[in-house]
Amino acid sequence: MYQTLAVILAGGSGNRLKPLTEHRAKPAVPFGGQYRIIDFTLSNCLHSGIRQVLVLTQYKSHSLQKHLRDVWSLFNPEMGEFITAVPPQMRTGQSWYCGTADAVYQNLYLLERSEAPFTLILAGDHIYRMDYAQMLRYHCNIQCDVTIACMDVSIGEASAFGVMTVDNQSRIRSFEEKPSYPAAMPGDKNRALVSMGIYLFSTGALIKLLKSDHEREDSSHDFGKDIIPRLIHSHDVAAYRFGMKEGRVSPDKYWRDVGTIDSYYQSNMALLQHVPPIDLYQENWPIRAYAAQSPPAKVVDGESGNGAVCSNSIIANGAIITGAKVYDCILFPLVKIDDGADVRRCILFERAYIGKGVRLQNCIVEKNVHIPEHETVGFDELKDRQRFTVSESGVVVIPQGYVFGEMA
Repeated sequence: MYQTLAVILAGGSGNRLKPLTEHRAKPAVPFGGQYRIIDFTLSNCLHSGIRQVLVLTQYKSHSLQKHLRDVWSLFNPEMGEFITAVPPQMRTGQSWYCGTADAVYQNLYLLERSEAPFTLILAGDHIYRMDYAQMLRYHCNIQCDVTIACMDVSIGEASAFGVMTVDNQSRIRSFEEKPSYPAAMPGDKNRALVSMGIYLFSTGALIKLLKSDHEREDSSHDFGKDIIPRLIHSHDVAAYRFGMKEGRVSPDKYWRDVGTIDSYYQSNMALLQHVPPIDLYQENWPIRAYAAQSPPAKVVDGESGNGAVCSNSIIANGAIITGAKVYDCILFPLVKIDDGADVRRCILFERAYIGKGVRLQNCIVEKNVHIPEHETVGFDELKDRQRFTVSESGVVVIPQGYVFGEMA
């Protein structure tokens, strides 16, 4: 896998995730009690044996770059290994990255300098576990120009993806980005085969494609909208079925684009199921995360005599629950929940403080937010909408810097 260069697209603004992306790029959004979203893609690279990784950053990238420095400075440059953040440098003109393909085009010199025969294009904002080494073996065995990772979804979901059709040899015969009427899979009119946004190219072919796309005035310079649909007719393009043969990864076949507040919230809450849909506990495929030197989590009774109750929750290091009731929650490091509070179905980011007697339900509380005594959030939708972002399903997001007692 040293022959493969991974390019992770991590510059997205994640507008549908605001206010969680108000101060950070989507790949840097916290997830699951201790991770950032990009940790899943980077961990896949690590365990797949990929040691040359470019992370293309753009939108509000400071938090993401700091995370890469603190967590992912683990490769040895003397051995030709690296995980390198690459911000826009205007090397090919006076524009920032304008589309996924343009982001890679503006860094063609890095592809050429790497001399890697294969280039793997990845998104930094999806939650999944995958052995890319298996995909590379498949690509080499069938000797194609491009391999696209795909999965099947319901017809109702397919319009949000690039939809493809394949022949009996798994060659892609058509590809349409976000169609209004998706093509169904043969033999199953209720399912469609869709792209996961994971593309494996022979590097020489990729360089030629990007140069050609750059010259086209009718292109939006996007892999899904422009590059992939055109090359179906000029190159040998194969589909790799996600979960078909995943090597060392336990076969949970889980993949999510947590692009909205509701999908983000639901994916986090799914981790609390008795058997979660994604296996975070496989010992030889851990998701790497930042591990601060924090004391262990603590659940203790309050001085008032209130007994602490914590049920069906994820609690990170340094969290303290004192005489409070916590049900179905995800607590990031150093969260504090004080005496008499009642917190249900909430995600509390790092150093959130929940005061005495506070009642919360169906909330996402940003880092460093201080909720004062006896405040109530999640019970009065009209009042909540006047102060906070509330999702379609009623999830309340309390943003960074919010001060209670002041109108937002």
